[in-house]
Amino acid sequence: MRAFKAHLRGLSPYPYKKVEAPVKLDQNESPFDLPQALKEEALRRMARLPWNRYPEIHAEGLRRRLAAQVGWPEEGVVLSPGSNLLILALSLAAESVLDLAPSFPHYAHAARVAGTPYRAVPLGEGFSLDLEALLAVFQGGVLFLPNPHAPTGALFPEEALEALAERAREVGGLLVLDEAYREFAGTDLSRLGRDNPHVALLRTFSKAFSLGGVRAGYLLAAPEVAAVVREVLPPFVLPAHTGAILEVVLENPGYAERVAALVRKERERVYQALKDHPTWRPYPSHANFLLVRTPHAAEAFAHLLAQGVLVRRQDHYPGLAGCLRVTIGAKEEMDAFLRAAFGVAYA
Repeated sequence: MRAFKAHLRGLSPYPYKKVEAPVKLDQNESPFDLPQALKEEALRRMARLPWNRYPEIHAEGLRRRLAAQVGWPEEGVVLSPGSNLLILALSLAAESVLDLAPSFPHYAHAARVAGTPYRAVPLGEGFSLDLEALLAVFQGGVLFLPNPHAPTGALFPEEALEALAERAREVGGLLVLDEAYREFAGTDLSRLGRDNPHVALLRTFSKAFSLGGVRAGYLLAAPEVAAVVREVLPPFVLPAHTGAILEVVLENPGYAERVAALVRKERERVYQALKDHPTWRPYPSHANFLLVRTPHAAEAFAHLLAQGVLVRRQDHYPGLAGCLRVTIGAKEEMDAFLRAAFGVAYA
């Protein structure tokens, strides 16, 4: 096939394979659906929409409301069907992409799809940032940095992020702080981008807002950065029904705080319980999942799945030999996970 660009030949698919299990803890989803009353109100608004008409070209009304809520200039907000599409848009626009290793795999995948030069800097001991190495190689382009970090759950020191923000300013690059899990850490890094146009923030409605199936995320950036991303995205990119759901959510944000609080409480309970496991080692987490190192990831994964519990293997990433990633679900789901984890039949 000679119809496509050469760099797309032999491109590896995104590393996810759907598996069915009674207890699903593999995709860092919220264990709680959108409250029924909010869902019904969203459906009423969707029914009133003219489905034959295109939505606003850049979701201007919703963008205005979101900007006011988060305290950001309206022209610096970009809404999209999921933050993954924003990552792809940024990768298409970037001169180069810099990443961590290990990290969220879509950064690398998006760069490869875009044909953008890509490089990753390994994390240091204990999943720490190798700040010296990052500062040395960050010479421009886009640096994607999730905080809290996926897939480890680590929270990086703000002093290090400040240094990278200043480096971005010095070299004319863009530091993109991915805050997908910020509600579970209680963090807000927006101050780093308010006075520095070389810092942007990615956020999502998929996690604490319980809208993984809706696909919605947004970028907070300097107006000139946001303008480029909007032009890379297709026009009318946010469907009208998604906008109706987000309107309801933005009017009733308190439920997301309750979701985050419940997940944090359950995360701590499961972490403390796993510390007593004879062979597994859980790592502290500031996200809605736990990274757990086992003697043998394939065997541990198979054992859990045989007990009806699905988690995510991470042992194919550098520095994560033996590791599984376990989403924090509802209490009964985590009880099932713990029963299966402590029933592992090997040393």
